[in-house]
Amino acid sequence: MTLALDPTAQDLLFREARTANTFSAEPVTDEQMQAVYDLVKYAPTAFNQSPLRVVLVRSEEARERLVGHMAEGNQAKTRTAPLVAILATDNEFHEELPTLFPHFPQAKDVFFAERPVREQSAQLNGALQAAYFILGLRAAGLAAGPMTGLDFAGVQKEFLDDDHTPLMVVNIGKPGENAWYPRSPRLSYEQVVTTV
Repeated sequence: MTLALDPTAQDLLFREARTANTFSAEPVTDEQMQAVYDLVKYAPTAFNQSPLRVVLVRSEEARERLVGHMAEGNQAKTRTAPLVAILATDNEFHEELPTLFPHFPQAKDVFFAERPVREQSAQLNGALQAAYFILGLRAAGLAAGPMTGLDFAGVQKEFLDDDHTPLMVVNIGKPGENAWYPRSPRLSYEQVVTTV
């Protein structure tokens, strides 16, 4: 059985896409990022919640502040990427549920009245949205370098607030010279899938 998606698009989004470690100097525009968001906002989430928040780090001053919170191996690529995004979750996402989930606006209070429940849900659903964000970058012809090697508490204090929790930092741009490490192995279908 073939996939509905064109093989070229399959390659762009999955088979040929890799985590980029270097980027060209070509800028990433606000229009490109708007187009990416307008595509990825349709990611599936529980109760149609939308906890993902994106901080685009463009200024040199903000970039240097961020670099100081990155693991040593991630500092140079974060410093030189055309654009860097901090992906975070909004732990107060439930306030938007009456708008985002209008057929059951009570979900805000019935399921998400307690902060620990919201944080857990925001983490899971924000991660789903982050994965779609990376696919959206690929769909725009951009490369993504997602990283979790960072001081999360430092990034939160420097760029966010107590209601927002960082998930990852993503370097964004067109791939540069020697951008890819060799493709690592993946598990086979038989190793992953069980039928019961």
